[in-house]
Amino acid sequence: MTGIAQALPGERVHITTSPSTEPFWTAAQEDRLVAPRCGGCGTFRLPPTPFCPECQSTDVDWVQLAGRATVFSFSVVHGFPGLPDITIVPAVLDLPDAPGARLVSNIVGVDPDDVRIGMEVTVVFSEITDGWKLPLFEPVPYEDRPVR
Repeated sequence: MTGIAQALPGERVHITTSPSTEPFWTAAQEDRLVAPRCGGCGTFRLPPTPFCPECQSTDVDWVQLAGRATVFSFSVVHGFPGLPDITIVPAVLDLPDAPGARLVSNIVGVDPDDVRIGMEVTVVFSEITDGWKLPLFEPVPYEDRPVR
């Protein structure tokens, strides 16, 4: 066991918004996970950009997501500047209700040795500086996983 994966303390996390990203962060303040979908061709894109990388349209619809994801890739980081005892699990996550979009976040509340590619996770929100919230992910409880 390597310890439980944690988030960085909220006061250590700072974000900068832009017109392209502010709807994402505003939704997170309300404990909602959203993704931008092109109003022209329907392509989802994360991180948010001012125009669609597929068709260059500037039309965008912000779609509410269910908050579920699967782990596409991850790493385990032991220690952080000024926090030598913290264990962080940054991950690239597939969002099933935003096909083609991937979100980079952290997995929390789990032994890092138990994290696996394809693991089902669900969003939780953690308060950070300046009144914002950060979407993090924790494992979906076994009893809440769909039967396959």
